[in-house]
Amino acid sequence: MLIRQAVPDRDAAGCAAVYAPFVRDTVISLEETAPDAAELSRRIKHISRTHPWLVAEQAGGVCGFAYGSLHRERAAYRWATDVTVYVDPTHHRRGIGRSLYTALFDLLTRQGFHIACAGITLPNHASVGLHESLGFVPVGVYRRIGFKFGAWWDVGWWQRRLIGGDAGPPAEPVPPAR
Repeated sequence: MLIRQAVPDRDAAGCAAVYAPFVRDTVISLEETAPDAAELSRRIKHISRTHPWLVAEQAGGVCGFAYGSLHRERAAYRWATDVTVYVDPTHHRRGIGRSLYTALFDLLTRQGFHIACAGITLPNHASVGLHESLGFVPVGVYRRIGFKFGAWWDVGWWQRRLIGGDAGPPAEPVPPAR
């Protein structure tokens, strides 16, 4: 397995194929319509300006992806990042999600982000287990925040410290390495 930076035109279709079943068939993603390759290409380009977007590749195809993104617009939140990981269901339980996240956290730390935040539609024991095994701790639940498939869903929030220390002003986050 190879983990590398996503290339929008090369990887968008693979990312779209991995992501579509989570949108179409589950509440793991609260999007209602699966984005096509063109939309995923646009998202990769947009997010990659400020945060890493990684893909896991096996046998020449994308089997998973992970990325960081803006946590909130206000300037004081610029040291926090939301993180997301998706792995093709046929590749679950092989360490791909953990490998993607480990590489992502290293890059985000080098950029200067202090906190990684993850939102998980509940219930999702597998995702909670993965996040907690990687050092995330629960910090709260947004109750009945998303409506999909005719029902309201809660979203739990977890966070993980990337950089320790609370003294003094932090260095500004830097753009992702190319």
